[in-house]
Amino acid sequence: MTSLIFPDWPQPDNVGSCSTTRMGGVSLPPYDSLNLGNHVGDTPVCVERNRKLLVEYARLPQQPTWLEQVHGTRVIVLDGQSQENNQADAVYTNVSGQVCAVMTADCLPVLFCSIAGNEVAAAHAGWRGLCAGVLENTVSQFNAEPEMIRVWLGSAIGPEKFEVGSEVREAFVETNSDLEQAFTPYGDKFLANIYLLAKLKLQSVGITDIFGGTACTVTEESDFFSYRRDGNTGRMATLIWLR
Repeated sequence: MTSLIFPDWPQPDNVGSCSTTRMGGVSLPPYDSLNLGNHVGDTPVCVERNRKLLVEYARLPQQPTWLEQVHGTRVIVLDGQSQENNQADAVYTNVSGQVCAVMTADCLPVLFCSIAGNEVAAAHAGWRGLCAGVLENTVSQFNAEPEMIRVWLGSAIGPEKFEVGSEVREAFVETNSDLEQAFTPYGDKFLANIYLLAKLKLQSVGITDIFGGTACTVTEESDFFSYRRDGNTGRMATLIWLR
């Protein structure tokens, strides 16, 4: 595994996308080594260096617009102007050179791209945001019809490790009974398949071109940060932009 993962999906030539691993940076344990989060206790100078390395590794047109993620459903639109409020869990743009990014360490990062290659977005989908509709809100920003949007699911906690209480299952099933299939009984709790939950939610709004969704951040310790596994840890980024 290298410092970057490049999504395996049909990507228009003018679209760039990637996701980071935990490798390739300068941070010391427990943030070793490409930690991109400046809110987790890492040395600020290390985070700043890692973010500069990311620009080099991914050949980004500029630094991403970093969100203040709150497990909500708000989507901000990057139009080339300065943002007054970056508290959001998804970001959309149709402007070249604007870099959409979300940070994760078990939650699901989701990339969106119009087949025409003129609209892109990224969303951070923890279970709360996923349940509340962050993916649906992101889709609603697109001018393209849902059947003309492709989606890639980045690295997240796998279905064998995402243990949740009955209240989480009930919260999803209350919104859509079809989501029950993403939960497997596990003692007095459930194992949740966050990848399947995302796919079902995306399909419910008309998106069928869905790729990715095979990694497990918890078990693949050498490749990924995992909050559930380690508690105090770094953050990875998943990014998309128009060239």
